[in-house]
Amino acid sequence: MKKIALLLSSCALLAACESAPKTNETAATEPAAGSGAPTAVPATGDALGAPGADLASAAPGAKLIAASDCAGCHKEHDKVVGPAYAAIAEKYKPTEANIAMLANKIITGGKGNWGEIPMTAHPGLSVADAQEMTKYILSIK
Repeated sequence: MKKIALLLSSCALLAACESAPKTNETAATEPAAGSGAPTAVPATGDALGAPGADLASAAPGAKLIAASDCAGCHKEHDKVVGPAYAAIAEKYKPTEANIAMLANKIITGGKGNWGEIPMTAHPGLSVADAQEMTKYILSIK
C-alpha cells in the first residue's frame, strides 16, 4: 500500500512539474482558474514599478518560471507550499539588491523567511535566469 501511495505521489509531482504549452501570443491572457500558470505579460507598461518601464522585460522570467518546477510550490496570487508571487512582490521592492538576493535564494534555497518549510535549491539555474525570474515575480500585483 505504501508503494502505491509513493507511486501516486510521484506521478502527481511529475504532473505538477510539466511546463505549460507554448504559444506565440503576446497579449495578456488569463490562465485557467487554479492552474497556477503565470499570465502572459503585456508588451508595454510598468514591469518593475518604475514609471515608463517596459513589461516586455519581465516576459523572459515568466517563460522561465513556466518551464520550471516553480508551480509545484507557488502560484501568482495563492499560497501553496511557498508564498504567492504577489506576496513576495508586496514584501520586496524591485531594487537591484533585492533582485540579487532573491535570485540567490532561488538558486541556493532557503528557510525561515516564509515559515519552516524550506525552499528547494535550484543549483543548475544560472544567475541571469534566476534574476529574470525574480524581476517577473516582483512585477506581479
